[in-house]
Amino acid sequence: MQNGENIQALHKNLELIRFVSVALLLVHFYAACFPAFTSWGLTSTFATKVLFRLSNALFLLRGITAPKLTVLVLLAISQFGEQGKKDTDLTMQPILTWIAFGLLLYFSSTFLLDASFSETTIAVLYITSTSTGYLCVLFGGARLSRLIHVKLGKDPFNLLEETFPQEERYLENEFSINLPAQYNLKGKIRKSWINIVNPFRALLVLGTPGSGKSFFCIRHVITQHIAKGFTCYIYDFKFPDLTLIAYNTALKHLDKYPVPPKLYLINFDDLSRSHRCNLLSPATMHDLTDATESSRTIMLALNREWLKKQGEFFTESPINFVTALFWFLKKYDNGRYCTLPHAIELAQVEYEKLFPVLSLEPEIEVLINPFISALTRGAAEQLEGQIASAKIGLARLVSPSLYYILSGNDFTLDINEPGAPKIVCVGNNPSKTQVYGAVLSLCTERMLKLVNRKGKLKSSLIFDEYPTLVCDLSVHIATARSNLSSTTLGIQDFAQLKKEYGRDQAEVIMNIAGNIISGQVLGDTAKQLSERLGKIMQDRESLSINSSDTSVSKSTQLDSALQPSRIANLSSGEFVGAVADDPRQKIALKAFHCEILNDFDAIKKEEAAYQSLPVIRQVTQDAVQENFFAIKRDIRTLINTEMTKIESHPQIVAMKAKKTNAKAAA
Repeated sequence: MQNGENIQALHKNLELIRFVSVALLLVHFYAACFPAFTSWGLTSTFATKVLFRLSNALFLLRGITAPKLTVLVLLAISQFGEQGKKDTDLTMQPILTWIAFGLLLYFSSTFLLDASFSETTIAVLYITSTSTGYLCVLFGGARLSRLIHVKLGKDPFNLLEETFPQEERYLENEFSINLPAQYNLKGKIRKSWINIVNPFRALLVLGTPGSGKSFFCIRHVITQHIAKGFTCYIYDFKFPDLTLIAYNTALKHLDKYPVPPKLYLINFDDLSRSHRCNLLSPATMHDLTDATESSRTIMLALNREWLKKQGEFFTESPINFVTALFWFLKKYDNGRYCTLPHAIELAQVEYEKLFPVLSLEPEIEVLINPFISALTRGAAEQLEGQIASAKIGLARLVSPSLYYILSGNDFTLDINEPGAPKIVCVGNNPSKTQVYGAVLSLCTERMLKLVNRKGKLKSSLIFDEYPTLVCDLSVHIATARSNLSSTTLGIQDFAQLKKEYGRDQAEVIMNIAGNIISGQVLGDTAKQLSERLGKIMQDRESLSINSSDTSVSKSTQLDSALQPSRIANLSSGEFVGAVADDPRQKIALKAFHCEILNDFDAIKKEEAAYQSLPVIRQVTQDAVQENFFAIKRDIRTLINTEMTKIESHPQIVAMKAKKTNAKAAA
């Protein structure tokens, strides 16, 4: 027991051992320097006989080296039991220097016994050298007991404690995404794998600009999924960066598909390298709800502030107006003019002609009745308030190049059709995000309707810089897993998503994704990730110093695996996150904090061999302008034709005659 009496007895025993050590050292001096002691008159016959008998009986007292080692061992034993007051200023290096210097003097003094000096000189030098060495070892050993063995100050950022075991197995299946990595575990670098074995639970890739989202993550999603026979829809914000990767990867892996897929591009800047696609194809618009969803998507994309005002009168009215335009064009002449450019031009027609023509379609009567009522009552201001925002927004899309791309019909957006698989890449331009983003939002909305169906091929939907689109993917992520549709979203920060979609919708998207890979992020995003990674047991040390004693305590504490500040200071290529497993492939270690390993030389060599995107057709400016004016003529022809029919209707003729007679009588 650690009571006062036992501690005092221990100290007495240690002092006794040290006393024996000193006594044996003195006896050794007497034996080794006996001639000098004789000349000094310090010898005793009795002491000499006793020493002689002991040296014959005990090996430890025989010769020169054995007694010195015995003395040193007893000194070491007495030092091991010492508990001096801890000193935070002591370091190991000077202590080891004292001990090493002492041992050198202590043992090298033996050579002095063979020196060619007088006996007394040799004795003085030997005793002085050996005693000095002994005292140096004693001094160093005493200070060694005062040394504090703690890690305080050696790991100021707690880097070693915020490490944890990670998945080192390579888990692959026909859908998986596997990223090689390395991680730090208590100061040792180990190889690991980020195994996204179930990409159908959605993958969220976060990171500030330059953190490596595309280079370390998204490019591998594209290459690995194409290599495994996925059909793809890729939203390439900085066209053609991701499109080049997809195109050249597809050329190498066409044999992985039962039916070779075709690559389709939508690019509004280089029309010769773009296919034409009718986003409002009548064949894919089955009922009025399809028109409503398309209208909502395009209007919210053109007026992003409406995302937070859905349900309000001056938000829903323009959406209903555009819905009426879409559905009228779908029903008119078997959808001959059912394209977005025709709808834009139709919206610009005068109200006195537009609404009589729209009223010919009974299915949209409910949608246009409020507008007709406002028109007949002469409430021009109310009518303009309801419709002007729609017309102004759509007017931003008036462009010959947009009209040219959106009025053709080279392909449909059912990318995972078993008989006609597709890899579709749609390109945006950072300098024209407001315009292109609205059209591509509609394109994405129409694609989602066609992809999320039973009996189709596995598909991979990849969205780089997802917040630049206005398209609610939460429903698709929640329901498309059973239809083998994988979704990858690239986002810079939660704040960016919240700004574009509102806090509630942003939180749904952040929380619904099963897999998350994040580079450097700040603020609320870093806090959310820290909470998602969970907590681990970490060693803790504390130091307490008072006037009489110094104590060190060690404990374990459950703390965050990674603090938000660590996540906010990740290097490029360094990622944290968690993966979702599958019932057939369980992953116990889901969380990770690692550096993804890219073979930079191999990627550079591969990119140098890339083929450029193919030229689809030669497009002249005259052809683009002719298409632009042809669409305008189509709408004028439609309006004039229908107005002629309306005006020639017997009831209309009779009504006009009655009004004429009334005016004449007046």
